[in-house]
Amino acid sequence: MTTKNVSVRGRPRQFDLDRALASAQQLFHEKGYDAVSVADLTRTLGINPPSFYAAFGSKSGLYARVLDRYAATGAVPLQAILQADQPLAVSLGEVLVQAARMYAADAAATGCMVLEGTRCNDQEAREAAAGFHVAAQDTIRQAIAERYPLEADRLADFVSTAMAGLSASARHGQSLERLVATARLAGMAIAQVLPAGSPGTD
Repeated sequence: MTTKNVSVRGRPRQFDLDRALASAQQLFHEKGYDAVSVADLTRTLGINPPSFYAAFGSKSGLYARVLDRYAATGAVPLQAILQADQPLAVSLGEVLVQAARMYAADAAATGCMVLEGTRCNDQEAREAAAGFHVAAQDTIRQAIAERYPLEADRLADFVSTAMAGLSASARHGQSLERLVATARLAGMAIAQVLPAGSPGTD
């Protein structure tokens, strides 16, 4: 991601877009979209409201930019895990364990920001988050379908539901150890459906 310098009226310094997006991401992740006001954002970013609207258009506009950044820097790396040269059951279990670890990595910003965003009250922000969520679901489903087409829908649903549960549990303060234990148990269930050496390309 490149850094764009935006002139901010009334301030001698330049506005670092990358730093602003990182700060906004932390704020949205910590408090949730609905609990963050434009006043919170302008104070955190160190700009005035006219400059904020000139740079991002709206709160939901900034949130969409933040989601792009989160997908690139803070989300579970689905493609890398699912394309690894290993049995699919192992990869899916690793997705869940990685999700558990990432959702609890920052005690002040727990859970998945995308999943939490799909429940916010702002329609534009909710739709933006839902777009990322659907894309992640499709990535998981496609990876399963390539090896086990008959299992793709139900296993993708299971993994997505497990990830949503892990995110919610992390937001509610569940410990890393318990989250990882749950993820591993879910991985064991997947292995029962897709045991090593079963028909497919594994």
